Amino acid sequence: MPFARPRPAARAVAPASPDAPPTARAATAPGGVRRRLAWLTGLLGAAVLGAAALGACSGSHTPPEPGSSELAGMMLDPQLSEISGLAASRRHPDVLWMHDDGGNPERLFAVATNGDRLATLRIEGVTKTDWEDMAAFELDGRSYLLIADTGDNGGLRRSLQLHVIEEPSKIENARLKPAWSIAFRWPDGARDCEAVAVDVARKQVLLISKKRQPPELFALPLMPAGNALQTATRLGELAGIPQADAALQKSNPGRAKLQGQVTAADISPDGTTLAVMTYRYLLQYPRQPKQSWAEAVAGTPRVSDLPWLPQAEALGWSADGRSLYATGEFIPAPLYRITP
Repeated sequence: MPFARPRPAARAVAPASPDAPPTARAATAPGGVRRRLAWLTGLLGAAVLGAAALGACSGSHTPPEPGSSELAGMMLDPQLSEISGLAASRRHPDVLWMHDDGGNPERLFAVATNGDRLATLRIEGVTKTDWEDMAAFELDGRSYLLIADTGDNGGLRRSLQLHVIEEPSKIENARLKPAWSIAFRWPDGARDCEAVAVDVARKQVLLISKKRQPPELFALPLMPAGNALQTATRLGELAGIPQADAALQKSNPGRAKLQGQVTAADISPDGTTLAVMTYRYLLQYPRQPKQSWAEAVAGTPRVSDLPWLPQAEALGWSADGRSLYATGEFIPAPLYRITP
């Protein structure tokens, strides 16, 4: 979450960070209410065109082409206005779990793949500082969600938390408590992190730094013994993150800096591909059977442009591993299904 978010017109509009993407700065600059309305109108127009295109193709049974994306739905519910994490349920078909970031209650949303909110679940016994990503996984016959409280825009946090929640048996409003939590620190000073993934086979949590270039890859045990503060292990760096060209760096250095910042990640259900989202790109790092993740991310990723999002913050593989779901902050927000 790199900048202050626009609020409803009835409230004062907070100024955006100079690093904010152009859409956000336009929404929060002087005269921001008018510009915000224009921005929302443009977004709705794009959504209508996307929905029309999707409807026109609905009668076709042709499989989507690799690298293509389609509009799965639109998120219009005001409670979904600051989504920063997404994971596809392993227990409930066509259900996505989502959470919002800091400044909101400790809660998860069950969301249909068309963008409708189905239920809100409060998470008890934890304090929410800055939730920035989540992952779904299965372990010993049970389905779990991992929530990453790892955001640190100011670089001030001395410890961070991961919370593991067992998926509920029913999709309904409820209260849940973590099955276990992991407190950890970085080995060499604070850093912002908005991307985590779970490798069940290795019983390992992967974490990717956001602002450092190239991004760094770290690991933690998924089920550490005891409650002691863990120290993340640095595994390596991500290769192949596209950088802005010289012209953009000169004309708009703030936007240029944002393009390569990592905001989400997820490992495919078969464990062979790490998908990584930046504000502009989708990167996929394939891993060979005997290869470590450090070796995989040192290789050349498959890179594609993301479909348009107001602020790309949430990404997750579908439960069958055939596609990726992606969305962003602000409402209305498109919910895309991307074929890798």
